[in-house]
Amino acid sequence: MFIDVHCHLTDDKLKGDLPRTVSEFKAAGVGRVINVGCCAESSAYAFKQAQEFPEIYFAAGLHPQELKDKDISEIYEIEKLCKAEKCVAVGEIGLDYYWDKTYCDKQKEFFLAQTELAYSLKLPLNIHVREAMGDAVKLIRDNKGKFCYGGVMHCFSGSRETARELLNLGLYISFGGSVTFKNSKTVKEVAAFVPKDRLLTETDGPYLAPEPLRGTVNSPKNVPIIAAKLAEIRGTSVEDIEIASEENAKRLFYGLK
Repeated sequence: MFIDVHCHLTDDKLKGDLPRTVSEFKAAGVGRVINVGCCAESSAYAFKQAQEFPEIYFAAGLHPQELKDKDISEIYEIEKLCKAEKCVAVGEIGLDYYWDKTYCDKQKEFFLAQTELAYSLKLPLNIHVREAMGDAVKLIRDNKGKFCYGGVMHCFSGSRETARELLNLGLYISFGGSVTFKNSKTVKEVAAFVPKDRLLTETDGPYLAPEPLRGTVNSPKNVPIIAAKLAEIRGTSVEDIEIASEENAKRLFYGLK
């Protein structure tokens, strides 16, 4: 079965008719979805959705763009959710300097604190990085002992050289709709390079719908489109990508059944 390791079913564009969304992705052959929280509220809602549908699992975390007015104590709310049934990762965490560079140090503080949380709970990490790859790689390298339960660089957009270092640090690389974009030369190069046993698929729905659906609401039903592009890039079959990505997802997110 296909697996979407990163989407946002809590978003208004998807949560309104969740039974339909689930029915559509099941019909497309997507058997498991990891619903990723971005704050305490969305993480709690992701937990609720995971209780309603056996195909949905969830991750709880504080996204870097959500931190400007947050207190570090909010991590205690995330910790409670991470101990819940069907939570398979701490995330979405990381660094994002794209929109606002005025609180980079605070982002690093929360990144490290949530890394500690994942380590204490023996959970992998779901990591977001945008316009901050150098700082992110340094933090991971300097604290690699806290990453012993693994993690995924979601919707990876870095270079092949950066991917190699992250792979050497034990992380997985996940590809979404951007790998289908016509101008995504670097992403395609990395997709061809990543070892078969470290490759994951995602949608980041409702964002980043793949070609030829750009501009529409993205959802887990589109994972097979992404898998088909990965198969084309890597010179293999869609079935090969499906099998490998499922095995990899279940190895990393050991709570995924």
